[in-house]
Amino acid sequence: MSRRRTVSTKKKLALLVSAAAVAGGGAFVMANTSNAAQTPRTLSAAESTVCQGLATALGNNQTFIDGQRAAPDAQSAARIANREAVIAQIKVQQKASGCAVGESAQGSQATQPAQGGQQAGGAQQTAQPSQTASAAAPAGNAGGGAAASGQQVCNGSTVTLSGEAGAPAASSNQFPAGTKLKVTNLDNNKSTTVEVTSVSGSCALLNNAAFEQVREPGKFLIRRALIEKVG
Repeated sequence: MSRRRTVSTKKKLALLVSAAAVAGGGAFVMANTSNAAQTPRTLSAAESTVCQGLATALGNNQTFIDGQRAAPDAQSAARIANREAVIAQIKVQQKASGCAVGESAQGSQATQPAQGGQQAGGAQQTAQPSQTASAAAPAGNAGGGAAASGQQVCNGSTVTLSGEAGAPAASSNQFPAGTKLKVTNLDNNKSTTVEVTSVSGSCALLNNAAFEQVREPGKFLIRRALIEKVG
């Protein structure tokens, strides 16, 4: 009888050890699976409208900085410092939104023909050649300051935000400071009329306050925009 009890006890111990090992292994696998599920996946601009809008805003600001460095004037250093701060803030927004930090993209408005005009501060802006011939622009889509008041401009351009603070305003590579533009988001029919206060790498780049007036929740890019010169 004592031998049977000894064997039985050994079997019980072995079973308990095996069960503990299996349970521990299962818990380890579950923990690893849980940790993997909790790790957020970084999204690219091609996968998210939010990420695309932020990448476009970053790209537009970087284009502006590159232009200032290529043709500097007395105020270029201050403008560049301001836009670098804007880019830093955009990167913070990219991280918070789960986007690839530092990803840059160019909006369609960046390919619009640049026109001569006054930069902020009174310096003359040199017109840059466009990648698309101006003769190819569709009728009724005037570019730059030559457009009449009330005329649609920058046809086909998307609109995003510059990341700059302050009262509602816009920056542009086609219109001089003081020009008034009406921007309508055709997806929600919201409009804002703003004054161009500085130059940028886009036909119309809205600052944060102006963009908030026409944006759709959670989006940083307006794909279907109507831009009109109204003053």
